[in-house]
Amino acid sequence: MRVLVTGGAGYIGSHACKALALAGHEPITLDNLRTGHRWAVRWGAFEHGDIADFARVLEVLRLHKPEAVMHFAALAYVGESMTAPDLYYRTNVGGTLRLLDACRHLGVDRFIFSSTCATYGIPEVVPITEDTLQAPINPYGRSKLMAEHILKDHASAFGCGVVALRYFNAAGADLDGEIGEDHDPEPHLIPLILQAAAGQRDSISVFGNDYGTPDGTCVRDFIHVSDLAAAHVGALEACKQGEFQAFNLGTGSGLSVGQVIEATRRVTGRDIPVRFVPRRRGDPPTLVADAQRAADILGWRPTHSDLDTILNTAWNWMHEGRTRVRPQIYQS
Repeated sequence: MRVLVTGGAGYIGSHACKALALAGHEPITLDNLRTGHRWAVRWGAFEHGDIADFARVLEVLRLHKPEAVMHFAALAYVGESMTAPDLYYRTNVGGTLRLLDACRHLGVDRFIFSSTCATYGIPEVVPITEDTLQAPINPYGRSKLMAEHILKDHASAFGCGVVALRYFNAAGADLDGEIGEDHDPEPHLIPLILQAAAGQRDSISVFGNDYGTPDGTCVRDFIHVSDLAAAHVGALEACKQGEFQAFNLGTGSGLSVGQVIEATRRVTGRDIPVRFVPRRRGDPPTLVADAQRAADILGWRPTHSDLDTILNTAWNWMHEGRTRVRPQIYQS
C-alpha cells in the first residue's frame, strides 16, 4: 500500500515510515521541516510542504496517489500549548481539516490519526479505557480531541475509514540505531534525564513532588516508539469504511518520574542531579493505559517497552546513532 505520512520527518513519524517499509508498504513523507529533520527521511520519497497548504497537499496526492494517510503533523507540547493556544488550534485542528479536505477531494479514504492520552484530562479511574470520559485540561489535548470529533463526523458523513491512536508517553529510539529523538529545545522527560546523565545539562527539573502518587512525582505509561510504529501498520488493515475507531497505545504499567530517574542512574552508571520545581499547569498526576482493545482488534502488544530497552536505545542513539547518522544523511 502507498501511504502518505504527514510529519514523517519527525520522531514518531520517521519510525512509522521504517515500520511501513519493513512491512512492504511504500511511505511518502510530507513535512514542513519546522521540527522534523530531512536526515530522518530514509524510507520512501520526501515532499516538502505544510498540511495547511491545500494546493501543495493536492499536488502531492496527485503525484503519488496514496491509498491511505497517516497524520502525524502537529504541535505536541503541553506547556507550549498553555501559552500559545491559538497556534495549537490553528495547526492541529485547522491543519487537519485542510488535509481532510484534500483527501476527500481526491478520494483517499483511509486515515490513521496520531492522537494522545491528553484527550482524557484527569481520569477518575486508572487504567484508562477508550470509553473513559475525554475531558482534556490543556489546549494540546483539546486540539487533538477537536480533531477526533472532526474525523468521526467525516467517517459518518463521507464514508472514510478512520483509526485514532491515542498514545501514552512515546520514548526510546530505533532498535537498529538508525533514527531517534532529536528536538531543540528538548521537551521530553527521558532525553532530558539522559542529557543530565551525560553532563549536557546541570540537572533535571522535576515538575512537582507533591502529587498523590507513591513518591509524589507524576506517573506515566512509557511506550517504546518502535511499538507505536508497529501499531500504525496494524491500523491500516483495521480501517473500515464509514467507521471511526479509537485505540489506546500503552503498556498498562505506570512509572513515576522518580522511578525513571533512578532507572536511568542504574542503566547509565551516571549521577543525575535533580531539581524540584513547582507543578506545571496542564499536567495530570497519573496517566496509564488500558490497551486491551488494541490487543483484541489490532493484534498489537508492546514488545520493546520495558524501561531498560527504552533507556538503552535512547542512550545509544544520543551517544552514537545521532552523531553517526545526522552528518551522513541530510542537514535539516
